[in-house]
Amino acid sequence: MPLNLIKLCVGIDELAELRDWQAQRLARMRAASETPQLRHVTRSWPRRADEVLEGGSLYWVIKGIIRARQPITGFEEVLDPQEGIRRCAILLAEELVETEARPCRAFQGWRYLEAKDAPADRKGGGDSDLPAEMEAELRALGIL
Repeated sequence: MPLNLIKLCVGIDELAELRDWQAQRLARMRAASETPQLRHVTRSWPRRADEVLEGGSLYWVIKGIIRARQPITGFEEVLDPQEGIRRCAILLAEELVETEARPCRAFQGWRYLEAKDAPADRKGGGDSDLPAEMEAELRALGIL
C-alpha cells in the first residue's frame, strides 16, 4: 500500500476554487512555454519519500475537510530565493481526484497518511448534492 501525504489547502474555500487556481497556473506556464508542472513547495523533505513515490497522493484539506487528492509524481529540491534555504517541492499530477468528505483537524505543514486511513475516492466523480461540511458530519456519524 502506498504512503500518502496530507496538507491543508490554505486560502482556498471550495474544491472548485482549487481546480480553477491550478488550471490558471498551468495555463500561465504553457503560455510562457514552460513545462507545465504543478508543485507545492514545503519546508521539510519526507524521510519516507520512497514509500510515497510508490503510488502515494497528496490529500487536500479544505476548510477542515479532506476533499480531494492528487497523485504525487516526485520530489525536487528547490532553493528559496529570498532566504537561500533549501526546500522540497512536491510534484503533483494534473489530475485532481475528489474524495469522500471527511473532517480533519488543523495542523501545520504536512503529515503522512496511511492508505488504510485515507478517504475513498468519490464514486461517480461529480459533486455531491450535500454541502461538504454536512456530508463530512454525516459520514463521521456513520450515516453515509
